[in-house]
Amino acid sequence: MPVPAEELFAWHAREGAFERLNPPFAPVEIEERSGGLEVGARTVIRLPVGPVKQRWVAEHTAYEPGRMFRDEQTSGPFAKWVHTHRFEPRGDGESELIDTVEYALPLGGFVGNAFTERTLEQMFNYRHAVTHADLSRH
Repeated sequence: MPVPAEELFAWHAREGAFERLNPPFAPVEIEERSGGLEVGARTVIRLPVGPVKQRWVAEHTAYEPGRMFRDEQTSGPFAKWVHTHRFEPRGDGESELIDTVEYALPLGGFVGNAFTERTLEQMFNYRHAVTHADLSRH
């Protein structure tokens, strides 16, 4: 990313960042939000899962200002979801955004694993492109 790690982190902490990062091909509705990125902050969304919308509740479980935050699903479509966002300095005023997702599908992942992998890859490519473009403009 074309900015220092602290600035990249601050972009994610801004009001509206979550909404900005939601791709048009996988839209979600925010039902409720409490807190920011700190431990204990909570977000409830509705997302399409096939022909129906499912409720997904995520809570932030780790936070290092300027460096990382983590959210974990407490209820929703996955058997497990842990998403760690890392912001690493790379020198020359640049940084790297590293998203690590640990997840498990219900029913042992027998159905939907390839689809889920493709969707997540598309979603994170979109998110990183939007973030890069926004930060380049600023």
